[in-house]
Amino acid sequence: MFDIKWIRANAEAFDAAVSRRKGVSVRSADLLAIDDRRREIIAKLNDAQEKRNALSKQIGQAKAQKDEARAAELMAEVARLKESIPQGEADERAIELELRNALSVIPNLVFEDVPDGADESGNVEYFGPNGSAATAAMARAPKPSFSFAPKEHYEIDVAARGDMDFEIAAKLSGSRFVVLKGQVARLERALGQFMLDLHTNEHGYTEVQPPLLVKDDALFGTNQLPKFEEDLFFTPHGEGRLALIPTAEVPLTNFVRESILSEEELPLRLTALTPCFRSEAGSAGRDTRGMLRQHQFNKVEMVSITTPETSVDEHERMLACAETVLQRLGLHYRVMNLCTGDIGFGAKKTYDLEVWLPGQDTYREISSVSVCGDFQARRMDARYRPSGEKQAPRFVHTLNGSGTAVGRCLIAVMENYQQEDGSVLVPEVLQPYMGALKSIGGR
Repeated sequence: MFDIKWIRANAEAFDAAVSRRKGVSVRSADLLAIDDRRREIIAKLNDAQEKRNALSKQIGQAKAQKDEARAAELMAEVARLKESIPQGEADERAIELELRNALSVIPNLVFEDVPDGADESGNVEYFGPNGSAATAAMARAPKPSFSFAPKEHYEIDVAARGDMDFEIAAKLSGSRFVVLKGQVARLERALGQFMLDLHTNEHGYTEVQPPLLVKDDALFGTNQLPKFEEDLFFTPHGEGRLALIPTAEVPLTNFVRESILSEEELPLRLTALTPCFRSEAGSAGRDTRGMLRQHQFNKVEMVSITTPETSVDEHERMLACAETVLQRLGLHYRVMNLCTGDIGFGAKKTYDLEVWLPGQDTYREISSVSVCGDFQARRMDARYRPSGEKQAPRFVHTLNGSGTAVGRCLIAVMENYQQEDGSVLVPEVLQPYMGALKSIGGR
């Protein structure tokens, strides 16, 4: 969300920055034209209110002088103004809403080091702040090699024999749902618990169990509304509605909405393992086999609330936290710096972690880690008071990242650790969560 005053003062810079965004045609002139009308309406309303107040004083003076004719004339004028003021106030509310709506659908402005590109083909592999490909590669497991043709996750015996059941899910809920059973369900649970333990015990995040239903205001704060309404699941609630969360980013980030924090409280780091719900409107036909793209899935989310001065470093830190999950699991992956045509609506910069899936012979996104600057904070009115300063509170910066998508991590473990006999080896780091099991399935 943008401040129209900033756009007015930086119109040329705004136009240059927003032009890097794919499919965004709005320019400062469009917004300033709305703001000009808003200012005109406010000025007329203020003039009418000031004139009414001045005339009211004159009425008292006329009556004190027993000039009833003048008093009557002034009272008639005040009555006319009183009739016009409600319409002026209605016009002000309407133009304020028009401006707010126009500003709310403009995506965030990206950092200069975000690569330009039309789509995901413009993404650039990222090797860390020092740019060393060799150093980055040392921490990553190599691609696995197989003496047989590796299968996709839903074809592996332990899944195909029923522990990954799409038929029952379809009877219960329709397409794009899955029922996990037995050892596969246990493996997914182990993954989620491992991630939570890692982020809370080693990375300094506080575990949260947030509500799974949220208000429209919360969705607006993290920019799911109004632009992505069709991707959400809503349920009636009282005279309004609530939405199932598409990601725990929504409740976690909104912890600080309409708040003024002290600088000593920052950074605030929160994590949660929750189900996520997405209608995936517009993605029909894409990745619908197996459990790669589901309406319901589990994800460990990380959220950080920081000062403006520390948010870029926090972005790199959050990326490292997500990478550690894949490194401990021994999964091969790469990090991509998303280009302007692929980056999310609210992000200033995003790193995607893409894990190698041998069954598909390709990389697939398993985590997105984004820094949003003060974009969401303005929508939430989330601020902090700098230490030792008497200046006005400043907007916080927000960050979010998957740490990681549990369902996709399950897919990656199954495909990378599959054996020729149809079994799946359990990564060593997960064995304590699996009752010391070293493999599941197998003939």
